[in-house]
Amino acid sequence: MRISAASAIGLAVLLTVIGCAQRQERAEVTVGSAMFTVEVAQTDAQRERGLMHRRTLGSREGMLFVFEADQRLAFWMKDTRMPLSIAFLSSEGRILQIEDMEPLSQKAVRSRLSARYALELPRGAFAEVGAAEGDTVVLPEELR
Repeated sequence: MRISAASAIGLAVLLTVIGCAQRQERAEVTVGSAMFTVEVAQTDAQRERGLMHRRTLGSREGMLFVFEADQRLAFWMKDTRMPLSIAFLSSEGRILQIEDMEPLSQKAVRSRLSARYALELPRGAFAEVGAAEGDTVVLPEELR
């Protein structure tokens, strides 16, 4: 099958656009004594998808959910097979609450207080690095 140069260029542009649309922004955050590389979920679609359908997550990886304003948050583990811990964070990055979440559970885990961020890490990671409620997670300036 032959395709024209214009068709080939058009296909290359389309594949580039699709590839860019699927790339998730990443950031470095400091939690307790460790640095984590997290995917940043800032849009409704990114927050809705979260870590669903993932099979693995590195020990120093996670996802940071960013919201426009402080609010009471609720998360569930529908279609998420990995055991996770979640921390609800204030706009300054202070840990307000840490909860363990059960894989595939549709039971909502709710923040007790209004929060600006939620940080999901492999289950037990917060305790492993010495992070507790009241501590501060260091977030990149551009996400504050």
